[in-house]
Amino acid sequence: MDFLSIFLKKAKPYLAAIFLRFVFAGLFTIAKHALNLGMNHYIFTVYRNVIAAVVFAPFGLAFERDTRPRMTLPILFKIFLLGLLGVLDQNLYYAGMKHTTATFATTIYNFLPVINFLLSLLLRLEKVKFRSLHGLAKVIGTFVCVGGVLAMTFFKGPLIGLPWTKNKPTSAANYHQNSFRGPLMIFGACFFAASFNIIQAKTLESYTASLSLTVMISAVMGIEGFIASVVFEKGINFAVWSIHWDIKLLAYVYGGILCSGLGYYISGYIIQEKGPVFLTSFNPLTMLIVAGMSSFILAEQLELGKVVGGFVIVVGLYLVLWGKTKDDHSIMSKVSALNSSSMKASSSDGSQATTADIV
Repeated sequence: MDFLSIFLKKAKPYLAAIFLRFVFAGLFTIAKHALNLGMNHYIFTVYRNVIAAVVFAPFGLAFERDTRPRMTLPILFKIFLLGLLGVLDQNLYYAGMKHTTATFATTIYNFLPVINFLLSLLLRLEKVKFRSLHGLAKVIGTFVCVGGVLAMTFFKGPLIGLPWTKNKPTSAANYHQNSFRGPLMIFGACFFAASFNIIQAKTLESYTASLSLTVMISAVMGIEGFIASVVFEKGINFAVWSIHWDIKLLAYVYGGILCSGLGYYISGYIIQEKGPVFLTSFNPLTMLIVAGMSSFILAEQLELGKVVGGFVIVVGLYLVLWGKTKDDHSIMSKVSALNSSSMKASSSDGSQATTADIV
């Protein structure tokens, strides 16, 4: 039983990250279908976050009543900043998805761990030892990922004919794709998502009530998203805001409960346990799931350039992650060595004191 409990404790962050990838893969496929049918990405951002705040607020009040830290101005500022970054991330990502396919959008989003790494490097949260093999792997992997993104953006190649996509109507978005605007928007979303992860990690250090933090971030995103929709849509179009029993409502509810609510909460747990780089290391799994689901459901066609570029991004990503893992192991080894040496020193002092007492 002890072995099983230890195994489950160590495996929990991995299982949580894999579960999260399946959840987001489902959202990306549903949202792409809804976007093809005219869903407004500004409205989608507002509804999904408002639903998340409303559904999870009672749980935050019930389970974290006695453990919720005191709210301070710095924490409140971070929450509003997280809301802004989340609104920019979601709107840019789904606006970019309108100009491309769900598979292409999720593949470009694999660049997120690299941006996470670069931002951590600039903020001195990450260090690179250029003389070590794992240090060079992180740098080389970063450039390899950049090359993969460029390959996906500018090289198309022939279509890869999948048997189940033949004789099926192609996704409507394929007729108005923009090979430059879509990737640029998704790349911008990666930057804001990476910034969100880093600030979320910093906020959780001082505000440990992760469920309450999820509710507040979702509520702020709903408010800021509404302001953004009014500004960029030049007013309120009540027809666009109307809710019907269709795929759009499914996207709102699914995105709100499973992705904005449960997703932020699980992400916070993974960041607390393993850090923001570990959280984003499972992104390629989303790409594979979405590629399969989109080809079946949306009849999306795969191009050789996207497959090659996606493969290059995954190789570069895992070079970065391998280097990061080696860094973590070396840090843990140093900490263990320091702990053992301090324990030896303290035991030595204790034995000397005992001897002196006997004498």
